[in-house]
Amino acid sequence: MTEWTPSPNLSTDKDFEGETFAPIYTTTVTVSGGMASHGRATGRARSGDGALDLNLRMPAELGGDGQGTNPEQLFAAGIAACFHGALSLVTRQAALDPAAISVEATVAFGRDPEDGGYLLHVDLEVKWPDIDLAVAAPLVEKADSLCPYTKMALRGTPTSIRLVS
Repeated sequence: MTEWTPSPNLSTDKDFEGETFAPIYTTTVTVSGGMASHGRATGRARSGDGALDLNLRMPAELGGDGQGTNPEQLFAAGIAACFHGALSLVTRQAALDPAAISVEATVAFGRDPEDGGYLLHVDLEVKWPDIDLAVAAPLVEKADSLCPYTKMALRGTPTSIRLVS
């Protein structure tokens, strides 16, 4: 039997002050390269608190053995979980039950035709049985405006890269 866990105490109210980014949670994950010295092919990902600790492997479609988690799966899990959380929040605020909602994220890895590098495409599918689409659509739109992962996909994310020895 699974123990009941309460929903997080987050809101959509403007319960913050200031005009700059104000982090409310920060995490760090370190990836090392493993036997191939290639984090994506044979790496290990470990969070600072040890809650995440897994081997990374290339999917078979990219020439790997497919015997582990890959970055696209991790990203798909992250974006689906975050969008689900945002949708759950706005659904509860609308006095509806989010229990039947699921979010499926499909992440495609491919070549960027602009520069020959790589690019991700993300498709989210919200499955919400027995809901009137006219009721659900504005809630999905509001969740999209709240979810930092979909904001990142649309606007980009401020990123810094620092080299240390």
